[in-house]
Amino acid sequence: MFRPAVRASFLAVGFATLAAVLAPPPAQATGEWPPVLQRYCEQTFDTAQRVDMESFRDYDAQAFRDIHTEDAVTIFASGAYRIGIDAIMAALASHFANREAIWEWTELHREVKGCDTAFIIYDTTYSIPSIGYRARARIGVTYTFEHGRWLAIFDQSTPLPPAP
Repeated sequence: MFRPAVRASFLAVGFATLAAVLAPPPAQATGEWPPVLQRYCEQTFDTAQRVDMESFRDYDAQAFRDIHTEDAVTIFASGAYRIGIDAIMAALASHFANREAIWEWTELHREVKGCDTAFIIYDTTYSIPSIGYRARARIGVTYTFEHGRWLAIFDQSTPLPPAP
C-alpha cells in the first residue's frame, strides 16, 4: 500500500505524537506550571504523602514499599542510614512485624514544584507503650514524580527533645 519509507514516516509521526501526549507537560520558562496542572500535581502529591505516612502507621509494608523509589535513601534520627528500598524495609522489619508502635505526625510545611519534585516536613512521635519508648523527630521527605506518580526518594529524621 505505502512504500517502506512513507510507512516509516507515518510510524515516526505516530510515535512522536504518542510520546508527546504521554509525557508530563513541561514547566514554563519561569519554572511555574499552569494553575490547573499545578492543582493536579498538588492533589496527587497529597494522596501520595498520605499513603506514605498512613502505610507506616497502619503497618502496611507493601504500600510503604510501593510509595518509595527502588533507590530511596533514609537517614534515621540515630544517624544510621540505608540506601535502597530493600535495605530500608529490612531496617524497619520489626516495626511492620510487631505492630505495636504508635506513629503520629503533624505537618509543618510542604512545597510542590509542579509534577517534578515535592517535599514535606513533619514533627513526629513514635511510641511503643509496652516498653515505655517514646521518640520525637522532625522529618523531611522528598518526593519525585516518576511514571505518572509521586514516590518518596529521600527522608531524613532529626531527633527532637522530649515534649515537656
